[in-house]
Amino acid sequence: MHGRVATVAASALAILLCGCTDEADGGGMGSRDQIKVVGSSTVFPFTTVVAEQFVEQTPGVKSPVIESTGTGGGMRLFCAGIGAAHPDLEDASRRMTAAEYARCKANGVDGVIEVQVGVDGIAFAEAKNGPDVRLTVADLYRAMAAAPDGKPNSARVWHDVNPALPATPIQIYGPPATSGTRDALATLILARGCEGVHPELTALKLRDPDAFAQRCTRIREDGAYVDAGENDNLIVQKLQANPDAIGIFGYSYLEQNRDKLNGIAIDGVAPTYATIAQNRYPGSRPLYVYVKKAHLGAIRGLREYLRLYATLWNPDGPLIAKGLIASPADVRARAAAVVTGETPLDPRQLH
Repeated sequence: MHGRVATVAASALAILLCGCTDEADGGGMGSRDQIKVVGSSTVFPFTTVVAEQFVEQTPGVKSPVIESTGTGGGMRLFCAGIGAAHPDLEDASRRMTAAEYARCKANGVDGVIEVQVGVDGIAFAEAKNGPDVRLTVADLYRAMAAAPDGKPNSARVWHDVNPALPATPIQIYGPPATSGTRDALATLILARGCEGVHPELTALKLRDPDAFAQRCTRIREDGAYVDAGENDNLIVQKLQANPDAIGIFGYSYLEQNRDKLNGIAIDGVAPTYATIAQNRYPGSRPLYVYVKKAHLGAIRGLREYLRLYATLWNPDGPLIAKGLIASPADVRARAAAVVTGETPLDPRQLH
């Protein structure tokens, strides 16, 4: 009986994705001959490069539609269901959470393939004519947290945070709450800074993660931190207009704008290709794409597109020229094997 149910379900999916309905009906329940991608603004430039090469190498194929929605926003769209009305691939600047996977499965999205495409760093940057600051994770925690000492943050200038820093206003342009970069900022920078300043809170993180987040990673909302949306190029423009400000985005945006910006060292380590690849820079993090296995045989070109991705992430590849940092060789080999084998993610690995 279970086998018959599975067969019926598979047949229904095939009809849903590959039926003889209007192929232009990408937003409805008909079939679709165009790959749809949502997710991270950090991964967006790399997925776009793959899309460009895919179109060049595949005569007659339509260019994939790639939306920069932020990792969290993209996960909600990706996990909403299977079929032509839902995206095929999710760009992610952090790993999928157990709760997101559960939402996927509840909506029939099972067999999710996770592929690490490279490494990135959460880069802090200032304009070329900025104050040339050097910061620590503790400085950033004291400057950005909503309640660094258990009460509303009263720091107005960097000198309030650390007497060794200049008396310039704290003005930080960064990612929104839907962004995976924002999630990684909380985990890699703010939480570490909080535990350094208040080591007694380390136990709280294990005992009550929500209380720890309120105390350590909730970002102030009094204007010192400005949510700049998912357009990281806008942050670059804002830094040029306001040289005293600091911007936060994926390393590739710093690399592509070296003529306009300087990277800011964190804990004495500057954001560079080498320091991020070697995991010496505090903001180093992996980047992922997630693909619905059920869509691989149903959406034209999706399987080929994913396999092309795996040929472009090597150290001498075009994605590195765009600002991606290549994963270590063993990680690349495992990721390529996942792509070739179309191996679904084991949800027991998620948190």
